[in-house]
Amino acid sequence: MFGGLDDSYLLLLTSFFVLLNTVPMFFEEKKSRFITRSLDVISGFWIWMSLFFFFDILFIYIIGAFVELPFYIIVVLLLLVPIITIYSYWHAHMIIVHEKTIELDKINQNINIVHLSDVHYGAIRHKKIILDLRDKLNELPPSCDLAIISGDLADGSCVVEEDDSLPLKDVNIPIVFTAGNHDFYLGIENVYNACRKAGIIILDNEGMEFKDLNIFGLTYSFGEIVTVRLEDLKLFIKEDKVNIINFHVPQNWEMFSSLGFDIQLSGHTHGGQFYPVVWIGNIIMYNMGLFKKSIGGKDSYLHVTTGVGSMDYPFRWGTDSELVILKLRKKINSNFIYYHRIIIIE
Repeated sequence: MFGGLDDSYLLLLTSFFVLLNTVPMFFEEKKSRFITRSLDVISGFWIWMSLFFFFDILFIYIIGAFVELPFYIIVVLLLLVPIITIYSYWHAHMIIVHEKTIELDKINQNINIVHLSDVHYGAIRHKKIILDLRDKLNELPPSCDLAIISGDLADGSCVVEEDDSLPLKDVNIPIVFTAGNHDFYLGIENVYNACRKAGIIILDNEGMEFKDLNIFGLTYSFGEIVTVRLEDLKLFIKEDKVNIINFHVPQNWEMFSSLGFDIQLSGHTHGGQFYPVVWIGNIIMYNMGLFKKSIGGKDSYLHVTTGVGSMDYPFRWGTDSELVILKLRKKINSNFIYYHRIIIIE
């Protein structure tokens, strides 16, 4: 569109961006440094913009095959990419709080769970995301009782040090964490050590009780790990409590519900993170939001959060970086008999 580039320039540009992407990756696995993290951010900007320039240019060529586009229209369409990029970068760094209500038969008191996932602490989203998360959690209403993290506290792009999660020790409610696939990439014990030092409760294929809740953390990884048999999960169920399974991926909901779990808490998807992936995700999977279904004669819930951090590149377009307050409430019996009082005026 603008006269093209000589092949030698393209080769130099390609080599430069390959190095920009791979050099930080190599060094960050050993020790995280400001310079390599900065290079990672620049690389993220370039890869994100390249993807959207591809969509943009493809659109321009397809339309241009049928009608001749004025030069200024082409320029405007190309300028949309950096505008969307700047907005998406800003939006990805804003943690937004949502509230949702879940009605249950077995609960005897109001309980508010703060559900979050996919913090993705790493080379690009480094110490600031932990500080921002701490501050946002402490801004929540005092009615919030417990925070549950559904995996991917780290993203595996840089080594996790023992003090990296320490700011979360200042959060004024208990935090429960169950690992996801990214937590294993550069050593799950590093992530666990950082959690222990921050006072975070780790549920690694184990459970705990909290008020009227019976919570089981089922660890998830792409690799081979020790897991829990279905029979043992069923034995964990307590009929007089609300049974919750914290599982990183929004899968096996129907199976967990048939075992007796009332609520599944998951993340992993990031809600697709940006268009058009958001639309595709909404079609093919439980992508984001609160889902309700009658399974085995009782209501079961699945909540999939879009996450706090971002996958690979710090951009969000069409999804939020979110904390979700799940308000667990006693289900109101609808079988009421209503009496109408008739007043006769003489």
